[in-house]
Amino acid sequence: MSDKMIGSQDITIEEGASICRLQLFDGPLELSWHHCATTSDFISDLCVLRVHLPFRQVRDVRHSVAYLTNELLENAVKFKSSGNIGVQAAIANGWFTIKTWNRMAAGSAVRLQSLLPELMAGDAADLLIERIERNAQSGRAESGLGLLTLMSDYGVRLAWTFEAVDRSEEVCLETCAALPIETADMTDTRSYI
Repeated sequence: MSDKMIGSQDITIEEGASICRLQLFDGPLELSWHHCATTSDFISDLCVLRVHLPFRQVRDVRHSVAYLTNELLENAVKFKSSGNIGVQAAIANGWFTIKTWNRMAAGSAVRLQSLLPELMAGDAADLLIERIERNAQSGRAESGLGLLTLMSDYGVRLAWTFEAVDRSEEVCLETCAALPIETADMTDTRSYI
């Protein structure tokens, strides 16, 4: 498998920004969705501490950051083949930016690479409705609903990088996302985690 990038190529964590880095270790208890929710709440709480907004907006920022983080972490746990999951996050200049990375089976990576262009091709709101209707008619769940919800309802920009792992049947997947954060009422427009 050759290296490949899909999505917004300009999602970066600003150089010099204070960054929250976490590593979820895969041990005897195995990583599960419970770990995703706990980690997402932790990151969103850190985020809220640094943003200077009225209470109602802080609550909305916390919810949005937690939802985005949880969705990316759940996908990393769901498709992880081995090893740990890394997370890096920061808030700067009106954006919450997060990156997750994990290893996945090469076959799963190929399937994901074929799904992503379809999800990125059209209007996210229209695609979300189409997928929900298709799921209701077929009686089975299609993947991509979480990502479409992030793009449609939260204005999230997404990108994925696939890198082959030397002499392995695994691929290193890096998922990046950028969530706009309302900064009009912020006293400090450059807040970090």
